[in-house]
Amino acid sequence: MLDRKVIGELLRIMEPGDVLWEAPDLFAYSYDASPTPLRPGYRPDVVVKARSTRQVAQVLQVADRHRLPVVARGLGSGRSGGSVPVAGGIVLALDGMNRILEWDEENLTVTVEPGVRTGDLADQCVQRGLFYPPDPSSAAHSTIGGNIAENAGGARAVKYGVTRDYVMGLEVVLAGGQVLRTGGKAVKNVTGYDLTRLFVGSEGTLGVVTRAVLRLIPLPKARRTVQVLFSSLDGACAAVARSIRSGTVPAAAELMDDVSIRAVAGSRRLETDPAVEAAVIFEFDGEGEDAVERQIAHARSICQACGSVRFLVAATGEEAAELWALRRGLSSAVAALAPDRIAEDISVPRAAFPEMVRRLKAIAAGHGLVVAVFGHAGDGNLHPSLLADLRLPGQRARVDGAVAEIFRTALELGGTLSGEHGIGITKKDYMAAALGEAGMAVHRNLKAALDPKGILNPGKIF
Repeated sequence: MLDRKVIGELLRIMEPGDVLWEAPDLFAYSYDASPTPLRPGYRPDVVVKARSTRQVAQVLQVADRHRLPVVARGLGSGRSGGSVPVAGGIVLALDGMNRILEWDEENLTVTVEPGVRTGDLADQCVQRGLFYPPDPSSAAHSTIGGNIAENAGGARAVKYGVTRDYVMGLEVVLAGGQVLRTGGKAVKNVTGYDLTRLFVGSEGTLGVVTRAVLRLIPLPKARRTVQVLFSSLDGACAAVARSIRSGTVPAAAELMDDVSIRAVAGSRRLETDPAVEAAVIFEFDGEGEDAVERQIAHARSICQACGSVRFLVAATGEEAAELWALRRGLSSAVAALAPDRIAEDISVPRAAFPEMVRRLKAIAAGHGLVVAVFGHAGDGNLHPSLLADLRLPGQRARVDGAVAEIFRTALELGGTLSGEHGIGITKKDYMAAALGEAGMAVHRNLKAALDPKGILNPGKIF
């Protein structure tokens, strides 16, 4: 139970109604979209809904004085428990800081607060003939601040990169309440350490982002979406790899295995061909229709050589949106196949992608489980989903064994534990294997330097 004195201090800082401590409110801020089971100890002691950098700084000063944990939160769409308050304390809700502060079309930048929704920003960019490429599947209900905290990716990462590639500068409130500004609008900046990139992907453990300067690019003049069905999973993987090696780099290349295809078909009441073992959704874009048509023609020949059985080019924007809706609805469709879905996020070098896919199937079978495999084939980022019923005796042990083997295999193939969802609480036990002792020591030293009292999102990453 939080001392009423602390509640009083927070009430003097915030507007009426922006400090919450009743049980129903605390419960609403006690979990995110990760599969981690909810535990009573995860509930915060108080929720503070910040509206400005000044308020964030003052809240952190209170937390610093009283050694209270502070967990920054956007809209709770994270998949690794990053915004779950495992040590109680203060949940600092930032979704109310949702203004676009400046459009600078001359410098191709936009400055935003952390609570701006990713999809809203992307839509407003399109209206101006501009393009913000990062597109996590949660774009409609995730925030820029959360994307920065987790270094979110998305389908277009194969051609355009991830969130960190578009963050030029940050305003960050440090643990003691000091306000730090990093980077800026200059394209080149090698003045001192790259502090901007230090905070991107730090999951709120080093500071609280309150403002971001984001890089934009001109909107591609043409874009087409293609769905390709394959008779084998190996063939689908090979088609993506050959396309990229040949120089026909898609803006997106999304892989779905047979389990995933049938899950989506079931949710949409669509018929499936039992001979189809995999699908890839490609997106091609460029400076004109002719250039995009040439990419599609080249991809068609590659896919045919790799065993494609259907090559469908969306004829209209509506058809393209429908194809992408199938992919974006995949997680919920797969989750409906079993009482429990344990979704992971691993990344391997592109060359190891087909081998990792094969091993995922073998790992699941070896533990008596079914796995749905889908992900971003163009950049090696996979989202295997183990399907189970954890109420059954022995199921938890099977799942835990399979997850551990998946992580070991990803590392063995030169990959890593996460491509875009972060570490949070779900993968922290595997960090030493991924980073080694020296890497862990550097992480701990950075944490101690920037957050000496350990109040920022404690219990995460390591």
